[in-house]
Amino acid sequence: MYLATLELECTIYTTPYTTKQLSFILVIRSPSKAISSYPSKLVVYQSMASEPGILTDWPWKPLGSFKYIILAPWITESIYSIIVGDEKGWDVFNLTILPLMLWRMLHSQLWISLSRYQTAKGTNRIVDKGIEFDQVDRERNWDDQILFNAIIFYLGNKYFPGGSHIPIWRTDGVIITMLLHAGPVEFLYYWFHRALHHHNLYSRYHSHHHSSIVTEPITSVIHPFAEHIVYFALFAILVSTVVFTGTGSIIDIAGYVTYIDLMNNMGHCNFELIPNWVFSIFPPLYLKISNYVIEYKFKYELVDKSLDTLYEISLQRKEETPNVVHLMHLTTPESIYHLRVGFAYLASKPYSSAWYLWLLLPVTLWFMMLTRIYRRTFVVERNRFRQLRLQTWAIPNFREQYHLKWQKESINNMIEEAVLEAEEKGTSVLSLGLMNQGKELNRYGEVYVKKHPQLKVKLVDGSSLAVAVLLNSIPKGTTQVLLRGNLTKVAFAVAFSLCQKGIQVTVLREDEYEKLDKSLGTKSEVKLVISKSYSSCKVWLVGDDLTEEEQRKANKGTLFIPFSQFPLKNLRKDCFYHTTPAMQTPKALENVDSCENWLPRRVMSVWRIAGILHALEGWEEHECGYTISNIDKVWEACLKHGFQPLTVPTQSKS
Repeated sequence: MYLATLELECTIYTTPYTTKQLSFILVIRSPSKAISSYPSKLVVYQSMASEPGILTDWPWKPLGSFKYIILAPWITESIYSIIVGDEKGWDVFNLTILPLMLWRMLHSQLWISLSRYQTAKGTNRIVDKGIEFDQVDRERNWDDQILFNAIIFYLGNKYFPGGSHIPIWRTDGVIITMLLHAGPVEFLYYWFHRALHHHNLYSRYHSHHHSSIVTEPITSVIHPFAEHIVYFALFAILVSTVVFTGTGSIIDIAGYVTYIDLMNNMGHCNFELIPNWVFSIFPPLYLKISNYVIEYKFKYELVDKSLDTLYEISLQRKEETPNVVHLMHLTTPESIYHLRVGFAYLASKPYSSAWYLWLLLPVTLWFMMLTRIYRRTFVVERNRFRQLRLQTWAIPNFREQYHLKWQKESINNMIEEAVLEAEEKGTSVLSLGLMNQGKELNRYGEVYVKKHPQLKVKLVDGSSLAVAVLLNSIPKGTTQVLLRGNLTKVAFAVAFSLCQKGIQVTVLREDEYEKLDKSLGTKSEVKLVISKSYSSCKVWLVGDDLTEEEQRKANKGTLFIPFSQFPLKNLRKDCFYHTTPAMQTPKALENVDSCENWLPRRVMSVWRIAGILHALEGWEEHECGYTISNIDKVWEACLKHGFQPLTVPTQSKS
């Protein structure tokens, strides 16, 4: 046994933006003299202890999504005062509290969308890492502090001296607000924040905030309830002073709250927004933008000098060039809220219609009008898989528009522009995804290859992998399947493969039988049959136009496997429903914090996976038009890179 000393340099990430370099001597007990294999540098993320203190949870946590019902008494009282009271006697400040709360939510949501869009593009990004579902779940209740503030405002309006009938504007109050914030409020805030980094308070409270290494705007307000009590008490020094002295005003208070939100959101959005020349003209602005209390940090020499370097690097960071682009479109008008740049928590769950989204109907209609004006793709998501940089681009069209003949030319033009943009950026593969709507639209992408024969970017429609996944979704031992639905390229290929495997393919309609028989010819080897009975098969391969009546005719225990890109409406509680063709993603896929349409978490559609495989394997051919790649080769490549098939459902879902 030998003893050796090794000097190590350790980088500890204490916050998302700051680091500490430590050097120390490590004594190693080794059975051999060789210690060259030991690292000379370590990178460590500061561990987040989990010792929740008192008042960690918000009081209304058991209410879940119904937490806003606690505002009902005050809102009802406000409405009642308008109905029965004289207009001259209205308390305008009381009536302003609810609109101010809604404005704060909208303000924060705009920052969330902007931040996610900007970091997806890569421009001026600060921390080049991704976030995962656990962070989204942890930060889903970012609006708790807005609800808490609204309650305090209502109570203050009713019980605090001078809290009611506040004027709309007073200049002296605005001046007092600025002086109090720059003086005692920021000073006390700094020392409280510094105390929170003490071991005892940090492990019990503040570590919850710093669990998010890659911050988003809403990360700024993710704190335990006890922290927010102190934060509000600090800022209440200012508000209560101007109210008590009679110098407060509605614009002053609303403006101050908006300023606090602005600084919080801007300081945690993970991209640099303000160019360097602005700080050159007005240096004090740098102190304010970097942090509320950055001047105190400079005063006490606690600012990491690497912040300046990080700022310069972030400003110079250009838009990311993707290796693989996945092209998608919106499904329904409400699907805009399920995009990653929409509502973060909705995007983190499989898509489903929600009644409360109807309350946003004016916003939805406005966005639909915007999509008619802005006819270009936009980036909605970025991922990293090993050495590949992945992006998802959305075309501002909805599913129903693809069935309108007069929309065909416009949609094809947008897809073509996206193809040429990917070509210009040097992208290796573009997967057509939901753009592959059939031969009626663009002959499964073939029109773009024919029109631009010199394309270097490879177009992939994913049909080969879809066929492979469908074949492997059919339970072993199956001897007969029923094929019903709009016959696509995938349907023809699946029917051919099943016949080749000796599995009988049954169809119900004569026109479908004639099309399949003409396509397969003698290759079907009498395995293609037509039947009028819906009860002959327990495995159904179904497409888009399967009717509800047909679905109800299936036998109890029937397994429905969609071969289309859109899910089947689950009508039967006594049957089993498979997802649309998809696979479980490997852990190496980074920055996964949203669900792909209706699929579960970390499950990806085969049309999206196909583009990744194409790039990983370095395949040089296009996979579009009416060609199908080698099914076995594609399936083996998929498994080799860690994508796993989904389990066939064992129980029905209503």
